[in-house]
Amino acid sequence: MTAVIQLEKLSKTYLNRWRKPVHALRSLDLTVMQGEAFGFVGANGAGKSTTIKLLTGAMKPSSGTGLLMGRPLDDHKSRASLGYVPENPSLYDYLTPLEVLGISARMRGVQGDVKAESMRWLERFGIVHVAKKLIRDFSKGMAQRTALAQAMVGNPGLLILDEPLSGLDPLGRREVVDILAEYRNNGGTIFFTSHVLHDVERIADRFGLIHQGEMRMVRSPADLAREDSRVQIRSMGSTAVAGMKRDVGERWAIELPHDQVWAQLERLRDAGHQIVEVRASLSLEHLFMQTVQSGSVGDTD
Repeated sequence: MTAVIQLEKLSKTYLNRWRKPVHALRSLDLTVMQGEAFGFVGANGAGKSTTIKLLTGAMKPSSGTGLLMGRPLDDHKSRASLGYVPENPSLYDYLTPLEVLGISARMRGVQGDVKAESMRWLERFGIVHVAKKLIRDFSKGMAQRTALAQAMVGNPGLLILDEPLSGLDPLGRREVVDILAEYRNNGGTIFFTSHVLHDVERIADRFGLIHQGEMRMVRSPADLAREDSRVQIRSMGSTAVAGMKRDVGERWAIELPHDQVWAQLERLRDAGHQIVEVRASLSLEHLFMQTVQSGSVGDTD
C-alpha cells in the first residue's frame, strides 16, 4: 500500500491587514494511504481550508514538504488524478451537468465514449433526468450532486472533498455515503472535511483533529471505543428510571461502565422504554468539544 498524501512539517504563515504574521498551519505531519478515507475535522479557523488549498495547489506552503500521488505539491502532475469539490462549488451555471462532466472527463483523459461515462455518473448520483438542464435552475442539493459527479467522473485516484454532504437531504446524504464507500472499497482514496461529526464517524477509517493550525490527534473510530471504558445509553419513555437523566421531552440518557450495561437495558425494558442508542461515551464529538474548549479558535480556516 502506498502513501497518496504525505506531508512533513508543512506550515503556512501570511500577513494580515495589520501586517502581523498569522500562523494558519503549524508543522503539519500527515500520511494518508491508498484506499483510505481520512476525515479532517476542526472548528472554523482551525486550518482545514488552508490545508486543502495547499494540497490542491491554490496556495504554496511557507515551509515544509508535501507529496501528492508521490509527486511534490508544486508539480501540477501530482493532481492529474485528483477529484475536488470545494465547500461552495462554483459551477458554470450556463452549462448542463452533461457538459460539465464531459469537460472533466476529457481533462482526465477518459478514453472511449465520454458521453456514456458522464451519463453513468449522473445516473449514479440520481440526476440523469436533468442531464441537459441548465445548472442555474438547480437547487443547492442538485448542484452539490453535480459537483460530486464531476469530481468522480473518470474514476480519479484521490478525492478531496470539503463538506461533501452539504445541502443534501437525508436520502441524498445516505446515497452519497454509499457511493463514497463503494469508491473507497474499489481502491480510491478520500480526504474530506465535515462539520457533521457523525458523518465523519460513518465514512472515515481515520480522522485528524486540527486546532489553531496544529494537528492535535489522529484516531480511528475503533480507537475511540478502545480508549473509553464507559458506555452511553439513550432511551425514550414516559417513566423515569433510576440513574437516567432527562434529555428532551421523553428522552433519557445515562453514562455507565461496560459491566453495568446489560442490567440497565433490562431496567429500561421493564419500564417500557425504547432504546434509541448505545455507544461508547468517548465520541468524536466529545473529543472535538474538549479540544475546542481548551483554547480560543485559530486565526483562519
